[in-house]
Amino acid sequence: MLIKTLKSVFTRDLNKLKAEIELYRNDSDIWKTQEGISNSAGNLCLHLIGNLNTYVGAEFGKTGYIRNRALEFSLKDIPKTELLSKIEETIIVVDDALNNISDEELKLEFPILVFETKMTTEFFLIHLTTHLAYHLGQINYHRRLLTS
Repeated sequence: MLIKTLKSVFTRDLNKLKAEIELYRNDSDIWKTQEGISNSAGNLCLHLIGNLNTYVGAEFGKTGYIRNRALEFSLKDIPKTELLSKIEETIIVVDDALNNISDEELKLEFPILVFETKMTTEFFLIHLTTHLAYHLGQINYHRRLLTS
């Protein structure tokens, strides 16, 4: 039951991410920052894609994805169409990977030590949904500030 819920939330919020990126009128605005805002919407988008491809896609989908977290925050001026394509690919990867997780595996320790303490797979997957929602809200606010 939890897997079905997680798939629904990840798909919903990744589609919202896609919609937010689509709403930027100019590709260059996606990469803008202002005083007090250190990350652009584009970099947050790349960060979310990297995060989910690492912790869900590579771990449970065995995709072979290799993360370069530093590039998520340093790359600039990737076309909007490419970001949208990466989001679409991530939706598929996450959905497919979640199919590989059993209810029993949810109760097991997440295979990678991500924070200072160990956690269950269930806990970490729920954390990933809130992480996605947190940055999605930042992107929404960023877009509205720039387009108001």
